[in-house]
This record gives sequence, C-alpha cells and structure tokens, in this order.
Amino acid sequence: MPEKTVLILVSANSEWKAVKEILAPPEVQSSPFGETFDLQRVTYFHGGWGKVSAAATTQYVIDRFHPLLLVNLGTCGGIEGCVERGTVILVTKTIIYDIFEQMSDPEDAIAHYSTELDISWLPNPLPYMVQPGLLISADRDIVPEEIPVLTQKYGAVAADWESGSIAWVAKKNGVRCLILRGVTDLVNTQAGDAYGNISLFHEETKSIMKTLMDQLPVWLEEIV
Repeated sequence: MPEKTVLILVSANSEWKAVKEILAPPEVQSSPFGETFDLQRVTYFHGGWGKVSAAATTQYVIDRFHPLLLVNLGTCGGIEGCVERGTVILVTKTIIYDIFEQMSDPEDAIAHYSTELDISWLPNPLPYMVQPGLLISADRDIVPEEIPVLTQKYGAVAADWESGSIAWVAKKNGVRCLILRGVTDLVNTQAGDAYGNISLFHEETKSIMKTLMDQLPVWLEEIV
C-alpha cells in the first residue's frame, strides 16, 4: 500500500484521545488544525469537532496529502427505537439539517448540502457487520423534541456533528470517502442518556474507537 494512499480523519477530541491510547504512536506531529501521525504507512489526522473544523481539515488533508481514500472513523448519537447502542453505521448519505433558510426554499438549501456517498467499490459481502444508511449532521446534539420531525422528514436513525461536511468536501474534490460511525448513546423524545453524563460518552467512545481500530486493517486490506 503506497504512502498517503489512505488518510484516517478523526473528529472529536474524545475520539482522537482514544485513538492515540489504542495505537500509542511513537511520534505525534502538529498541524495548523490538529495533531497527526503516520503508522504502518497510514496517516492519522485529528480533524476537530463541528462543521467548520471538519470542512477545513478535510480540504487541508486533501490538498496536503492527496489521499486516494479518505476514511472518517468516529461516533454518533442514535435515536432510541431506531438503532442500537454499539451499532456501526456505514454512511451512504449525509444530510446537514441545521440550515434555516427564510428568504427562499429551505428544502433547496438542505438538498445543496446533502451528499450521496458512492460505496459501490466496497467488497460484497462487507468484511464486518455494519448498518448501511443515512447519518444526519449538525452543529448540535439531537434535540429530543425534534426527533419526530427528524425521523419522519429524513428517516434519521443517528446524528453527528462532522460527517456532513466531510462527505460534502470529499465529493467536491472527487476523493473516495468511507465513513464509519459507531453509536455511543441514545436519545428519545424526553432525554438523552449521555446528556449531563459526559463520562458515559467518553467510556462508550473508547469502546467504539477500539472496535473501529481493530477492524480497520481488514477494511483497508479489502478495499485498497
């Protein structure tokens, strides 16, 4: 596998911390956006949380490293009754839903920042049990009162903060993009089990990232 063929982009601080603890890289370097290191000819990059950082770092790593494959590994929150905690979602479409357009058609604005990911190049059968599907994305956690709208309007089962930006920028650059996100916590119409309990999120993040890092070599062997 040639150098810089694969770049692993990790978003949230807790996710990146878990990756460093799992892999224990001998040398970590800094960039204008976050930390980075090379291990077994794969580049790992901390992209930061939220849409702004996700979009900026995605463009940065594409321009700097010219990867043939951009992989985003991370976590997401699930909607109770729609998905189980621990499920790994293979993202086939992203929708950035926190766009409030009041001067023209708001559906056009949502559609503009929605991205279909081409996963036709993946092996069949897939190397691991994952749930292909939609991930909605916003600079916010899932609001319990909004769950009926999110499920009925978009068919949402889970949400994160960064995948919408990563997928959109990667597609604009013509770069293959694989997004795998594990469900760390669940939200219902009343509350979220990690809301006000961030230690739960940190613990579940360690578990999800361990699973994803354990599976990563097989994914790369199959698809690169």
